[in-house]
Amino acid sequence: MQSSSIEKAFELFCFLVILFVNQYVFCIEAGTNSDLNSTVARSVDTFLLSTSLPVDTTFTFPSPLPLVVPATGTNFGKGKIDLGGLEVIQVSISNSTSSQRVWRTFEGGPDNMGVSIFEPINLPPNFFKLGLYAQPNNRQLFGWVLVARDVSGTSLRPPVDYIGVGDTRTIFVNQDGPAYFWQPVCPNGYEAVGLFFTNSPQKPPLKQESISCVRSDLTEQSEVDTWVWGINGMSVSSLRPANRGTEATGVYTGTFSFQQANLPSLSLFCLKNTKFDLSSMPNEDQTRVLFQAYSPWIYLHPNEEFLPSSVNWVFSNGALLYQQGNESNPVPIQPNGSNLPQGGSDDGLFWLDYPSDKDTRERVKRGDLGSTKVYLHIKPMFGGTFTDIVVWIFYPFNGDARLKFLFIKSLSLGDIGQHIGDWEHVTLRISNFNGELWRVYFSEHSAGTLVEACDLEFQGGNKPVAYSSLHGHAMYSRPGLVLQGQDGNGVRNDMARSDKFLNTGTGYELVAGPGIVEPAWLNYFRKWGPTVQHDIQRTLEGIAKTLPGLLRKKFRNLISKIPPQVLEEKGPAGPKVKRSWTADE
Repeated sequence: MQSSSIEKAFELFCFLVILFVNQYVFCIEAGTNSDLNSTVARSVDTFLLSTSLPVDTTFTFPSPLPLVVPATGTNFGKGKIDLGGLEVIQVSISNSTSSQRVWRTFEGGPDNMGVSIFEPINLPPNFFKLGLYAQPNNRQLFGWVLVARDVSGTSLRPPVDYIGVGDTRTIFVNQDGPAYFWQPVCPNGYEAVGLFFTNSPQKPPLKQESISCVRSDLTEQSEVDTWVWGINGMSVSSLRPANRGTEATGVYTGTFSFQQANLPSLSLFCLKNTKFDLSSMPNEDQTRVLFQAYSPWIYLHPNEEFLPSSVNWVFSNGALLYQQGNESNPVPIQPNGSNLPQGGSDDGLFWLDYPSDKDTRERVKRGDLGSTKVYLHIKPMFGGTFTDIVVWIFYPFNGDARLKFLFIKSLSLGDIGQHIGDWEHVTLRISNFNGELWRVYFSEHSAGTLVEACDLEFQGGNKPVAYSSLHGHAMYSRPGLVLQGQDGNGVRNDMARSDKFLNTGTGYELVAGPGIVEPAWLNYFRKWGPTVQHDIQRTLEGIAKTLPGLLRKKFRNLISKIPPQVLEEKGPAGPKVKRSWTADE
């Protein structure tokens, strides 16, 4: 251990000597007053960082992937998917036998740690690259890219030329030599899906082994997915289909785009599943195996008063159906929801509420953790190459909003933010190639966050952990405080572990998806709670008047930035009315 430390220190010393001489010569030749000390300090940081980048460690799940038994009528988990004239496989970029790093830099991008570019290698016979893979260095190596085999004989063609879309010669950063990025120029009737890389200004060879173009009818337009890296006017972003949803045919390919200031931006495409028959989706038995493997643990805040429950528990404990124009005669809801209006739209004609008896009403609002089950919606994503298992959780009541404002750590806004009924969800995005969990979506009020599996917290094997915010029940991947506002002020979202938790794998019901019979309550499209008219402005003004004059304007400005749905008391619509039911998250 001591010898290793000495070697490391000597290596750093040699590095500093060489660096100092090089930078000194550079400054003399350039005739500038460059800050040598600053440059050396930055380079030392980069040197130390480059020896222990997170990307140098391959991410592995805590437990083996679920063993899904092959089944008649489905091609799930077989490793290959036929897109119609084009067969694709998913090449993992998380081991040295299937990929190699071709370039990296140690600066720019997330956490200023740089980026790594990988090329798939050792492909099966007759499979060809469509592009390379890019990943920020600030997380463990975890990713994939699709490669393709021409089934029809006309689906793939080599490029006829290349266009340089940018290079890194002009940026002064620590990198593995200059990088040159090339976009294939495709024959008429074919499109480029990804970029190629070289470490010299010489164009790549015009052969299919380098990269392939794809016939136009097997492609769709792509768009930026996530930012991977950027510095000095250069930017690398992963790509996704521009059109996404349960009926969309675009296929996530795993490639990236490179943008450089003052250079033309060229279009790249994704693949398209023209054989969109859902044959690669898991059947019901396989879905249950997957969910048991990845079913989330959901932790409630230790101070949470308003717990989840099953919808049947709420119906059986006095939930009432109200109708516009006949408000004085609410109807008790059947335990299975069979007497709820079906279909229609969220038109305000019907809504749910709880008994008027104070004790009963309060008991229902506080939920029943023991009765809770989650409701699973199974939907295809990216042309049926992925399966989304959407995990819906019902809370009978949403509590009051709490505000952090300057020195006031937690200010209750009273009735503001409260409403009957609260639907939240977490989505598991699973590869139909191999059953691997790729991403998890956490719903957060009117928005949400997609988190890569390598950035998740796991418990009990490969089960991701989610944290439900105090009173608002928004879902987050980490405990702590998230504010909706600005400058360190806003509505509080507090998350923490407690002995109030939900192991979703112990109580769940498949309610929607291919071949699944839907319960009656799922097709109730009206409000799950009443709309209560509060004089919100009066309440907020009352709070403002308690503050010193100099702070009132800041308070009013902060409130104006808070999303309206946080401040209203309006029962939500059910899961099937949400935009994400048929769209991407």
